[in-house]
Amino acid sequence: MKRFARKAAPYTAFATLPLCLGGAAVCTMTTFRLRQDLASVGFLYLVFVVLAAVYGGFWQATIISVFSVASLDYFFSEPVFSFRVDRPSDWVELGAFEFTALVISRLSNHAQMRAREAIAERRETARLYEVARRILLIDAWPDTGSQIAALVQCQFDLQAVFLFDASSAEINDSLAPASQVDRQALAKRTRDAWVRNLDTFDPVENTWFRVLRLGTEAVGALALCGAEMSELSAGALASLTAIGLERARALQKQSHAEAERQAETLRTAVLDALAHKFKTPLTVIQTANVGLSAAGPLSDLQSELVALVDQEARKLNDLAHRLLGAPDLDGRRVEPEAEPLLLSRLIKSGIQDLDQPEDRERFRFDLPGHEPPVLADRELILTAIAQLLDNALKYSLPGSPIDIGVNAREGSVVLTVRSEGLVVAPADRERIFRRFYRATEARERASGAGLGLSIVKTIINDHHGHVWAECEPDYGTTFAFSLPMVQKALA
Repeated sequence: MKRFARKAAPYTAFATLPLCLGGAAVCTMTTFRLRQDLASVGFLYLVFVVLAAVYGGFWQATIISVFSVASLDYFFSEPVFSFRVDRPSDWVELGAFEFTALVISRLSNHAQMRAREAIAERRETARLYEVARRILLIDAWPDTGSQIAALVQCQFDLQAVFLFDASSAEINDSLAPASQVDRQALAKRTRDAWVRNLDTFDPVENTWFRVLRLGTEAVGALALCGAEMSELSAGALASLTAIGLERARALQKQSHAEAERQAETLRTAVLDALAHKFKTPLTVIQTANVGLSAAGPLSDLQSELVALVDQEARKLNDLAHRLLGAPDLDGRRVEPEAEPLLLSRLIKSGIQDLDQPEDRERFRFDLPGHEPPVLADRELILTAIAQLLDNALKYSLPGSPIDIGVNAREGSVVLTVRSEGLVVAPADRERIFRRFYRATEARERASGAGLGLSIVKTIINDHHGHVWAECEPDYGTTFAFSLPMVQKALA
């Protein structure tokens, strides 16, 4: 059943009856003087009955019908100037006139109703268009809900509009100045509509409750109070509201993403500049350290100090290289030079490059007897492995064993590094692979820039692989990555 914002006023045709009576009277006088026959005059009276039915309705047409039958009986039926209601012809004439009045009045009422519906639908369409246009211009967050509620209430002249946003669990409302609605009760009913995921109409309070949906997902609810509008229009307003809320959220995410991108660009530029500045003093330190060794015989303590300086300078030099290489990796400016490789060999090579013998002795291996190769860039994968080994050494318990595993799974070769100590929280398992992000537990255990795991992820993604972290409560964390295997094994 359709409902409309405003019902068109009924035709007030008070002048129809006197005009038709006057016309019928003039017709009677004229045709009587011209001595017209009964049939001709009857058709003329039928015209006035039709006009009265169209513009005045059935009851006015009935009065004209009685007047016409009386005039025919008195002026045109023998004997003239007398009434005889017992003649069958009078009743036939009255029945014909009444039937015509009934049919014409019904058709006229139907046409008028359709015209009112068309006018109401055009008005609602115009309002919906204006609401849609203004919703697309809203870009303020988090005030989007209150702005949409005020816009709908104003455009459709409603008593009140309540909008429940499920993502923020907030209700925004907009009330007309003279509105007497119960805000608490309507706010609860609006929230309940979302909970039940059910569209309803309350005929007592003349209120629509519509669920806001994006596809099949319910994202909120809308209450339209004092809304004499069609169900189609109420549904369209709910759809426009849902789109407006989603658009505002998308704009907010875009704004945050742009801010993060600019901050990332700034951090990268700063790190790049610092890395370049590190290179010059490091070169001087290494050169001076070599000069000390060549200057003459050194005592045991002096030789130990020279070796320590050389070791730490090489570590700083390696860190500077990583900082300089990070922007290239994230910008995809490095193209892997792929070749068939065995991960077990790369792991052993990475462990042999460690400076301290005691660190190398902490690693335990679980390697397959027959290992399928992967297609990868040797230097890039070595960098990723070195980073995982370095993380395991920094964040594990001192002296605890570190387990290295390699196995084949569903067309991929998986490398795992399992260490005892730091347990990464579930909420951080994805975020630790972002650039510059460091979990709280990691910051408390060791210093770092938050670049290592992001470099690992970039390298593995460039090789069409996958990297992830698995946590074992009360033990530690396992870092793993997988790479597509080469179908033909190495000899």
